Amino acid sequence: MTERRRLIAGNWKMNGLMADGLARAKALRTRAVRTRRALPDIAICPPATLLAPVAKLLAGSPLALGAQDCHAADKGAHTGDIAAPMLAELGCRYVIVGHSERRTNHRETDQQVKAKAESVLRAGMTAIVCLGERAEERKAGRHLQVIGGQLDQSLPAEATAENTVIAYEPVWAIGTGLTPTPADIEEAHRHLAGRLPGPIRILYGGSANAANAKALLGTPGVDGLLVGGASLDPEAFWSMVLAAA
Repeated sequence: MTERRRLIAGNWKMNGLMADGLARAKALRTRAVRTRRALPDIAICPPATLLAPVAKLLAGSPLALGAQDCHAADKGAHTGDIAAPMLAELGCRYVIVGHSERRTNHRETDQQVKAKAESVLRAGMTAIVCLGERAEERKAGRHLQVIGGQLDQSLPAEATAENTVIAYEPVWAIGTGLTPTPADIEEAHRHLAGRLPGPIRILYGGSANAANAKALLGTPGVDGLLVGGASLDPEAFWSMVLAAA
């Protein structure tokens, strides 16, 4: 059986004015074109204001562009939102949907996440569908039930290994410096894989950084990483890319 290509995706979140963002993207592009070894799939997801200029910087490099969110509709009266076809036109290949910060801060439901993922697939891009349990849900022993339910309700019927990636991000681990044990991560990924309609990649996210990347990537069932804060440091992020190479 052929091993699935790993994916390292950097989510810059709401960070980066023009000068900082372009310098960060340029530093990553330089590392990518100078690396003389096989690389995993790599995506960087800057804020919407940086998508167009970063797309120009990444052209011709091994780095793919991703967006952090989109609207479920392809167009319409949705002030302030961005449609998936608009992102595809800019050169995006990936779109993150259902991140816990969207589910919490904007009260997005599984059904809304699914609708957004469907719009990403319609536009010919790959959806990175995020899910994860809260601390109280894990303490209550309901974590597998929670993430299994999120997966079932958030995954489009058209999802395949070619157009969809799952990101398991325990909510209590995001930005806290805490990570589950390797056994906990393996358990979660195995549970999710058993519910997927095929060999869809499952990333781990939640305080992933340069120091723990090798251990996380060595955990059975982990097909890559969705990196938050550490992706803002080109050197740290690139060390994580090389750990997956």
